[in-house]
Amino acid sequence: MRGRSPSGVIRAALGALKERWKNEMPMVSPCVRHNYLAIAVAAVVSCLFLAVWYTLFLDAWLKGIGRDRLWMAGNGVSQVLQSVTALVAAGLLATCISSFTQLTGAQTAVRGMKVAAGLWLGCVLPIRSIESVFQVLGYTLFALNLSFWLIAMLAMGAIVGGWKKAPGNR
Repeated sequence: MRGRSPSGVIRAALGALKERWKNEMPMVSPCVRHNYLAIAVAAVVSCLFLAVWYTLFLDAWLKGIGRDRLWMAGNGVSQVLQSVTALVAAGLLATCISSFTQLTGAQTAVRGMKVAAGLWLGCVLPIRSIESVFQVLGYTLFALNLSFWLIAMLAMGAIVGGWKKAPGNR
């Protein structure tokens, strides 16, 4: 090393690391082929499940957010905006589940559900936990919202994981 410039030493070290990583961690060119029909169906299923879930648990949900049915009837919020937002967000989530399912191995319904459960555990649970703690929301609302997202994401994972795109279609 004596007589080498600092930049030469760094270049040699980086070259050695690059060579080592090339041998230990071969890069595979990922090929994600989205089935947009499956993603759309998964998003619609999620929105339909949302409507059923929160209709069944409406009173518990309203109590959890500190509101009542009277407030809900006259709050002036656009249901079209709410529905479109829910559909777009569900589509983005289904796309993420589809991508991670394909990038982690064989595309199957079980792998899609495992990926969805992992995303729920690593993303949804921590975010909703932090929100609930700082918004001082009750445990009932916390459990209600988390249960909805777990079930919805598992269903989306099963759909986008199990519904493979036909080989000839792009």
